[in-house]
Amino acid sequence: MPPSNGNEMVFLAGGDCGPVHGPDEGYPLERYAEGVRPVFASADLRFANCERQYSANAAPGGRTSHGCQPPQMAGIFTEFGIDVLSLANNHMYDAGEQALLDTRALMLRHRIAVSGAGKNLAEAREPAIVTRKGITVGFISYCSALPKGSEAGPDKAGVAPLRVLTEYEHRGPHAGVRVITHPDPQDLRMLLDDITALRPRVDILIVSLHGGVIWVPRVVADYQVMTAHAAIDAGADMILGHHAHITKAIEVYKGKAIFHGLCHLCMTKPEPGAAWHEVPWKHGALRNHQDLDPAYPLLPYGSHATRTLVAKAIFTKDGVKSVSFLPMIIDAQYRPQSLKRDDPRFDEVTRYMEWASEGFAHTFTPQHNEVKVTE
Repeated sequence: MPPSNGNEMVFLAGGDCGPVHGPDEGYPLERYAEGVRPVFASADLRFANCERQYSANAAPGGRTSHGCQPPQMAGIFTEFGIDVLSLANNHMYDAGEQALLDTRALMLRHRIAVSGAGKNLAEAREPAIVTRKGITVGFISYCSALPKGSEAGPDKAGVAPLRVLTEYEHRGPHAGVRVITHPDPQDLRMLLDDITALRPRVDILIVSLHGGVIWVPRVVADYQVMTAHAAIDAGADMILGHHAHITKAIEVYKGKAIFHGLCHLCMTKPEPGAAWHEVPWKHGALRNHQDLDPAYPLLPYGSHATRTLVAKAIFTKDGVKSVSFLPMIIDAQYRPQSLKRDDPRFDEVTRYMEWASEGFAHTFTPQHNEVKVTE
């Protein structure tokens, strides 16, 4: 990746990050970043979603066995050189309030800016603001995949919520029921108010959204599109979506890029989620699309989960100069690998993204070792 000049900033954004297998299991943290370290080192600003809590104060009986990790496992973000993290996700309350607050404090001690979770709703809504090369970038983070009780309140620690309302359109006895989703109006109003307040303070404004249809290829929920468009109408310059653990559509709306699903940057997990074993999913919604990949037992998100990407943008004081993505593959050691243009897998990932983005305004043009995104 060519270096930026003095008036431009290179920005990279990965998706979910939080492997739970470390040195004790034969996975040294420094090895996870080996395949992308030169790429990340050449950027000026790097973003990811912090998919785990990192604390020695996990509340007993947590929501998952793996959602809270020892603090030393947070070194994964240093290995990738991450500068900004979203804490707004479905695992940030797995082991309770103190673990959330410990995670936030730990990242700040490591000089990583954070947004999306805090000691109360006001703190969870606070943006992360970073200046590099004279260009100021602001990040706002919200989560739609909220376990019950994990949302922040006026006097309660938690995650910035963008809840979802669901309705059903009945189309007669011979057609399937259509499920329609909308962002909660009050939560959406909070997000839009935050964008309006942040816009005069920054040169570039990025909104991070954790949500969408997990595991299932191609499907983008109605509320995701509604929210992303509303955020751009309010003043956002780019939307970064994550949570599904597979890549989803890339859309260009009013000249602004929307990544509906960045997949993951670096993840492992001890076992599949319970839904993989539920009969309606096992024989229906999931099996109709994909199976778990037996070659990747620690990446139990389905057979599409080894294709991933990193979003790239060039920022200036005047706005976003260009947007692209870097095709990547997760290797057998669960490490992201940056693909070269002459690698057949580069074209495989690009074709997959064309398929996943069908129906959304976009043009993909391979250039060097990345794929340029235009309307």
